[in-house]
Amino acid sequence: MMTTLYEFRVDGRLTDQAREAFCDMRIEELPAGARLCGVVIDEAHLLGIMAQCRALGLVIVSANRTAAGTV
Repeated sequence: MMTTLYEFRVDGRLTDQAREAFCDMRIEELPAGARLCGVVIDEAHLLGIMAQCRALGLVIVSANRTAAGTV
């Protein structure tokens, strides 16, 4: 199994429900939204994170792999 670090940027503020849903990720509030950083196990996990964002009403601005030292 291969893991990869990802950074997701989303529009808007995260609700308590969204923070709980992504409790295994580092969350940083930004002026124009939020940044979620964490390990993605595989493509199914990546798609699951994106589906969870949609279910919580979050708009994903970007989703990028990051270098190991930046997360």
